Amino acid sequence: MTGNAGLSVNVVAGQSAITEAWCGNPLKILTPRSRGPSVWAYLSSFGGGFVAGDQTKLTLRIGPEARCFLTTQASTKIYRNPANRPCTHDLTARVEENSLLVLAPDPIQSFADSSYRQSQEFHLHPGAGLVLLDWFCSGRAARGERWSFNQLQSRNEVFIDGQRSLLDSMLLDRQHGPIGGAHRLGRFNCVAMVLIMGARLRTEARSLLASVESQPVEKRSSLIFSASPVRHGTVLRVAGEQHEEVARYIYHSLAFVSGLLCDDPWVRKLHNN
Repeated sequence: MTGNAGLSVNVVAGQSAITEAWCGNPLKILTPRSRGPSVWAYLSSFGGGFVAGDQTKLTLRIGPEARCFLTTQASTKIYRNPANRPCTHDLTARVEENSLLVLAPDPIQSFADSSYRQSQEFHLHPGAGLVLLDWFCSGRAARGERWSFNQLQSRNEVFIDGQRSLLDSMLLDRQHGPIGGAHRLGRFNCVAMVLIMGARLRTEARSLLASVESQPVEKRSSLIFSASPVRHGTVLRVAGEQHEEVARYIYHSLAFVSGLLCDDPWVRKLHNN
């Protein structure tokens, strides 16, 4: 099933407000906070994920001075796809002057024999800010489905003032060998990438980099992490044996987001974890 959706956020009478929202099956956009210091929106779909043949496209526009927090209701499930039919999600976002986009979905959870590809492209004004969380879990480990999917591909591109500032691409393919093998993901069941970019978040990006650099490295730790400077920002990478441990570390690292959104988006998620 092919579904398209769009969301526009602008400043209206001094507050961020949704000025356009539309969607087509199987993609849904829920907007419990459509106006305020920041707009909050949730992506959803029938069955909580993607079945074979689902192809969705999402277009975002965050207008000047506006703030938007976009997440999901729960983890995105990628269901069995033994016929290897196209199963994709494409996102294009424009983040304009002095605006902020926080895109922080729950992790992707790929079931056995599934295939999924996502591509996300962000176009930032030099004065804008982007917080991006892109992460995935090993699958239904409790049912013995650990890294048992066929393929998972994720590509993120960020352009600032029309110039590409970052290209991050990840491909896990069973044809290249056991994904959960000792020399690939091994004992880890959750892997995450966090990106903080844009002039508006320059201080936060530098603080995160300094914080990670100051933390000790523990041998055989159940959680490992590293941070690197990138053009106009910082990228944080995390791998953990448990999704809950990765989630707590990420939400702690992104504690500054609460001040930017004038509310804490992690309270319920931390409670559930």
